[in-house]
Amino acid sequence: MIIISKNNPIVKELASLKEKKGRRVCGTYLVEGEKMVRECLASGQHVKRLIVREDRVGEGYACETVTLGRDAFAAVCDAKNPQSVAAEVVLPDRGLAPPEGPCILLDGVSDPANVGAVIRTAVAAGYRDLYCVDCADPYSPKSVRASMSGIFFANIMQGSREEVLGMLGGISVIAADMGGENIFSFTPPKVFALAIGNEGNGLSAAVRECAAYTVSIPMGKHTESLNAAVSAGILMYLLKNKTV
Repeated sequence: MIIISKNNPIVKELASLKEKKGRRVCGTYLVEGEKMVRECLASGQHVKRLIVREDRVGEGYACETVTLGRDAFAAVCDAKNPQSVAAEVVLPDRGLAPPEGPCILLDGVSDPANVGAVIRTAVAAGYRDLYCVDCADPYSPKSVRASMSGIFFANIMQGSREEVLGMLGGISVIAADMGGENIFSFTPPKVFALAIGNEGNGLSAAVRECAAYTVSIPMGKHTESLNAAVSAGILMYLLKNKTV
């Protein structure tokens, strides 16, 4: 059966996943695009159902499938030019837990694209655990897309600033800040939490106060700062390389 109407209850429910409230109510999030859906399934994520556009041709998947007309499918997806397949995926049920090694603390990062890009780079650089405090939702469509499947392989934990800093007690926090020590001359401890702050305001006072170290990336005289995700990527690789 092909669902054509955008007012169909299933379509409305799937479309609600574009908003945080809808994801919280349904306990699921949306993954869009052929490659992302394929990697989602291959990584063992709990896919509740696939959403396919009526004109889609190609391989089938062994899970519940909902077929939508073009307009209904477009209403469900967040991308401006959606591909012909998406997946509704169950949100991981994770509580706060200590990191298994070097980890990332995102403190108030508000741009979902930056959150997703950091997740993508963290997975590539070998950081498994990420803690998000007052950040854009990592499971929003924009964050998921920007993670380029990294969202399936990262252990993402969310909590209040007090809860997360309490969980990281005993672990050296390395704050990223323009006033810190040159990263190229810094030697990190074996286990640490790299803290990346808000795009405009930087790190919160609470994270600054608990930081054992503060590091910076040297800039040319015509550059004031770097994008949060770019800074995070540079620091992640440099710090990981120094602990090997």
